Order: sequence, then C-alpha cells, then structure tokens
Amino acid sequence: MKQRKMFVTMALATLMTPTGSWAQKVTSFTTTEATSWAKGKSVMATKAAGNVVAAVDANSHGTRFVGFGTTFNELDWDAFNLLTRQEQDELMYRLFAPEGDLKFTHGRVSMNANDYARAWYSCDDVAGDFALRYFNIDHDKRNIIPLARAAQKYQPALQLFMSPWSPPVWMKINHDYPVSPSNTNQMDERQAYLLYMDDGRQVDAEEMKLLGDRKGVFPRRLASQDYFIQDPRYLQCYADMFCRFIELYKTEGLPITKVMYQNEAYSYTPYPGCAWTAEGTLRFNNDYLAPTLAKRHPEVELWIGTFNTNRLDYVEKILDDKTLQANVKGIGTQWECRNNLPAMRQRYPNHRFMVSESECGNGSMDWKAGEHTFFLLSDNIGLGCDEYYNWNFILTDNGISPWGWTQNALVQVNSKTRKPRYTAEFFAYKHFSHFVQAGTEMLAYAGREHSQTPVVVFRDKAGQYIVTAGNFTDKPSLLSVKIGKKYLNLNTAAHSFNTYVVK
Repeated sequence: MKQRKMFVTMALATLMTPTGSWAQKVTSFTTTEATSWAKGKSVMATKAAGNVVAAVDANSHGTRFVGFGTTFNELDWDAFNLLTRQEQDELMYRLFAPEGDLKFTHGRVSMNANDYARAWYSCDDVAGDFALRYFNIDHDKRNIIPLARAAQKYQPALQLFMSPWSPPVWMKINHDYPVSPSNTNQMDERQAYLLYMDDGRQVDAEEMKLLGDRKGVFPRRLASQDYFIQDPRYLQCYADMFCRFIELYKTEGLPITKVMYQNEAYSYTPYPGCAWTAEGTLRFNNDYLAPTLAKRHPEVELWIGTFNTNRLDYVEKILDDKTLQANVKGIGTQWECRNNLPAMRQRYPNHRFMVSESECGNGSMDWKAGEHTFFLLSDNIGLGCDEYYNWNFILTDNGISPWGWTQNALVQVNSKTRKPRYTAEFFAYKHFSHFVQAGTEMLAYAGREHSQTPVVVFRDKAGQYIVTAGNFTDKPSLLSVKIGKKYLNLNTAAHSFNTYVVK
C-alpha cells in the first residue's frame, strides 16, 4: 500500500510539472534610457499574444557561440589612466570577470599603430631590416600590454587576435602609414594617384566619414594596386613579423590565438592603413603568411579579413580560392560586409564567421547609439557570427582621435572630472554577453524583417532559452516566440533593450 501511494504521488507530481520545466519560469531584464537592467518575472503562456516571429524546440540547433571581446588601444589606455585604481578594478571586473556584467573572454590588438593610437609607430622602423634585428614591442609594453594585463587579472584565460592596420612605412609603395593624404597627416599629395592610378582623384572624403551606415556600395572604387611592396623579400619578412610579434607577446604571458593579414583593406584612410588587391591578398596569405605560421606557430589560427566591403563579387574573388579556403579557419567581417553575411554563410558553410569590429559610432555615446549597437549585435549574431569584438571600450569626452574621427565607447570618461559613465552601448552588450557564452547556440533570428524590433533566440549549455528583444520604436511592442508547445510573449516598452531567460 505504501509503495502504491508513493507511485501515485510521483505520478501526480509528474502531471503537475509540465514537460520541460524550463518552459514555465521566465526572468526578464529591461534597460531603457531612464532605467538600467530592471529585473522582472513572468511565465510562459499557452497562447500567443502577438505575432509569432520565431519558433524553436528541443530539436532546434544553430550556430554555437564562442565568445565576446574588445580591443586594447592606446587611447583607451589614456582614458583608463584617468580613473582611480578602484574605478579601474571595477571597470575590468564588470567587463571581463566570469561573474561580471559583460563576461568578455577575448581581446584584439594591432601590430603597429592603429587609428586609436596617439600617433604613428611601428615595431620596426629600420628600413631593410629583413632579419628583424630591430623588431620589438617596446611601445606595446608601455601602452597596450598593461591594459591587456588589467583585463587578464579578471579573465586569466584571455585570448587575443591580432591584425595590423599598416605595415612599417618602409614596406609600402608610398613610404608612409596612411593610404590617402589629408590635413591630419604628412603624406605627399602627389601620391594620391597611386590608389587608382588614373587621374589622381582622392577617395571621396564623405565616403570615409564614420557616421554609421555609409549608403550604397563601399568602396565606390577599388584600389588598382597593392600598397604593400609585392617583392618576395618584403612579403616573407612581413610574415616573419607576424610570428615574431606572436612570440614576443607570448613572453609577456599574452597568447595570440588567431591573426588576420589586414584591418579594413578597403578603407582608403588618412590614418594608418594599407590597400590590397585581391591578387596581393591571395599571394601574401597563401604563399607567405599561411606556410610561415604553419611552420613556426601551428597553434595560431589564420583567418581571412577583415572584410569591410559590401562588394560581394570582390569578396568572392578572394574567398573562392581553394588554397585560401584550406589555409584559413574563419572569416572576419565588419561594417558593410554585414550585408553580405547571408550569401557568404551559404557559399562558405565550412568556415566560421566573426565580427572583428563592431561599428564605432560618431562620438555621441547616447541612447540612439546604443540602439544601433543592439541591432548590430542582433543582426550579426543572428546571421551566424560566433565571435564578436567591440572596438573602443573606454574613451574620453567625444572619443576624438589624432586623425579627427570621433567615436563611441562602452565607458565615457569626462576628462575634466575624470569620472566614468557606462553608456547605453555597455548595456546593449550586457543584454547579450551576460548570458550568451561559449557553447550557447543561436537558434532563431527575426530582425531583418523586424529591424526596429529584432529578436534572437538562444539555448545555453544548461538547456535554458535566452531571448533578446529590442524595441526602437516610440510605442510598446507585443511579439511572441514559440518555445516547445508554449509561448513567450514579449511585451516590450518603447525604446528598450530586453533579455528573457526561460527555465
């Protein structure tokens, strides 16, 4: 009798607990311009209250996410040093600690100066130093490595990826760090014609303004020749530089786990940059960088990028190369290349994709910038990118660079009061990265047809469903996601970021 009673009790308990208890308890987190990370609770419903924009169940599978990261830049280091030691520790804890807000696990560095350095510098300024006798990372030891170590204190397993903005000037046809002359550099204006080799017209200045989505085709005209000298001695020496950089960072306790040959080969910049043709790109990666890395650092992955063009035909001209496909592990995309992601993922299903740099804004650091970043996170991750790198994570005031660009950051520091402010973009990241960690699968995305109310559905390794939902409109939005046989009704406030954790 006692045994039968126990059986009945267990059976009743089974009936009272719906299949998949995860489908019952929902914890929500909401951020608006007025309130950050407000926590709430709700339950799943038996009926959809709004338009069903996604449906998933236990059999759904998708891209398995790897990690979020940010970039270690010199101007970030300057802003970081305006904070007190306590504020510095709090910032790095919130960004990198496994128990923190953003839980970043990856970082990005550049070999030689990038556009958020104080000024141009390189690891080897001695022309003709093919033996790399004078190659060093002394500048990084003073300005970049301390910032990376401050992150590593809270994320000991920190991994880095590296790409250069410009080679040393003696390795370029214009013997200078920019691609285009301007009033912010000293490049000889007579060299402007080198880019297109036609009438000497420079790149359209309006095209290079970093003010969000640059309309139309980018770039409108492609460089007609490589700015890197296509001589075997130079090409091999440059590949050797990559390896030497990896080795020197390793001695500093900072492992570089992947490299790309060039940042934004299609931005013809007045700041550090280098234009490459498709032919030059394939020559350097296939004949020099790939075999040199394989021989000296087989533990380091070679990726191809960063692609920042929506000229899909040109991207395919590079990526269709069978030798390159065998040499690279993944594809780095940023800016306009996001428009190519659906076609690229279908055409190259055996390669991983990452967002090598999220768009950097225009220095406003306001709520609108946060909404744009929330959409970028939704769209890139929803389209199958499994790593995502923020650009600057801390800047002063309007984030101006020595080359005249103003950009955004996750944390804004008032240079007069030295006080930090966590921006809307910080919370846009938190709504994703706080829950979407290594091993989490992206299952469904509704965003391109709902660009003002994007929704992404994930499932983590514990079996929890995570749903991110943005509302960039002036009115509340009501959408629904079907999970198993029940519905998560997303009743979002106007201009809000939202995350739902379904257990």
